Amino acid sequence: MNRTRRIEVVGVPLDLGAGLRGVDVGPSAMRHAGLVPRLRALGHDVVDVGNLPAPVAESVEEGSRSARYAEPVAEVCRALRGTVRDSLARGSLPLILGGDHSLAAGSLAGVLDQRPNLRVLWLDAHGDLNTPATTPSGNVHGMPLAVALGQAPDLFRGLGWDQRQVRPDRVALVGVRSLDPGERELIRRLGLRVFTIADVDKQGIYEVIQRALEHLNPPADALHLSLDMDIVDPLFAPGVGTPVSGGITIREAHLALEIIAQTGLLTSAEVVEVNAIRDHENRTGQLATDLILSALGQTIL
Repeated sequence: MNRTRRIEVVGVPLDLGAGLRGVDVGPSAMRHAGLVPRLRALGHDVVDVGNLPAPVAESVEEGSRSARYAEPVAEVCRALRGTVRDSLARGSLPLILGGDHSLAAGSLAGVLDQRPNLRVLWLDAHGDLNTPATTPSGNVHGMPLAVALGQAPDLFRGLGWDQRQVRPDRVALVGVRSLDPGERELIRRLGLRVFTIADVDKQGIYEVIQRALEHLNPPADALHLSLDMDIVDPLFAPGVGTPVSGGITIREAHLALEIIAQTGLLTSAEVVEVNAIRDHENRTGQLATDLILSALGQTIL
């Protein structure tokens, strides 16, 4: 069931959470691919509110090596929380263009402010379930889901994650193919529903997305999509922050998002980790835009 929506687009040109620079250009890459006019062509009422301010690494302190740039990232996330909360309060669908995946700590906080029954569909090559105690890199873009699940209460203060959390049974991860030891332990301990790339190989993307949605059982107003472009194989999406070979194909990605669109349940979304510096002629920015269109109702016929 597809329907036209009021969509508020906001860019978050943040790359402090990543190990490599360049994902701060992601919002521009998707806009350059015609995102806003193409959404309008589908019949949506679209407002682009521009970008939230995000500092560059040279202007802020790195802080702890186990959670690099955590405080300036938290400041951006606090602003994003308010933007997402207000967008939902106006009856809009907030569409966040990243930027690195650490921004999800802010977007999820904003959604939870308005949607206590929040369900999270996390499409990613990685779990993003590290904490400062388990991270091998100190890059906080590998931590936002752990934060939202209440596993790092001292990280990203001011977002409310020390007081309320996303319930583990309301999260489903799809396409995962790179996990650190601490993430595997957390998945087992919390009983998280994870569909690895091996599950996609065995069952097919159609069945995997259907099972993920059945697990989430989302109500009409509370499905959040977190799409990290590294879920797609780098053969098709070379411009991502942390590429991992062996990902899904372009058609598998489109089918996954077409299924989500057909539910009519999507109420908020973020698309992250488009690294324009590593890309080739904006292939990944274009693909990210195409996938957003599929998630919001574009079909072949």
